[in-house]
Amino acid sequence: MSVRTSPTPHDATTGTPHGPGCGHCPSRRDVLARAGAAALGVATVGVLAACGGGAPDAGGDDAGGEGSSTGGADGALASVDDVPVGGALAVEGPGGTPVLLTQPTEGTIVGLSAVCTHQGCTVVPGDDALECPCHRSVFTLEGEPVSGPATEPLPPFAVTVGDDGRIVAGA
Repeated sequence: MSVRTSPTPHDATTGTPHGPGCGHCPSRRDVLARAGAAALGVATVGVLAACGGGAPDAGGDDAGGEGSSTGGADGALASVDDVPVGGALAVEGPGGTPVLLTQPTEGTIVGLSAVCTHQGCTVVPGDDALECPCHRSVFTLEGEPVSGPATEPLPPFAVTVGDDGRIVAGA
């Protein structure tokens, strides 16, 4: 004799069950990718960047003017020249923290947490905006939500630009 149980509701007030097509739950592919990344010690930002579109080349820029970087040996996250005007650069901050450096207008560098305020996925540079590959939230280069399920802005990440153009973490 087998016992069949109904799916566990994720919304107790409406009784909406978890299951195929649930818009609030990560897909099986997302869960397996995250578990595999954790097991291999690979940063989630690398996995999501690989799934989010074009992969940056070793120079930190891809054809769309977007990119990623792990910072320099001198402690700098990047150089102002690495961050495209009207675009963004994904970098790894202290302790492996995913960070976005944006340059909305020439000479204005903005540091933002790359952790989406919706469900914690890693936001990546897009065309003139920042995009969450998990649920398609879109943010301005200043971190304000434009569309998608995210309603809160990306938290600021303190950066300082030195006289030499190096961008370092901290105020």
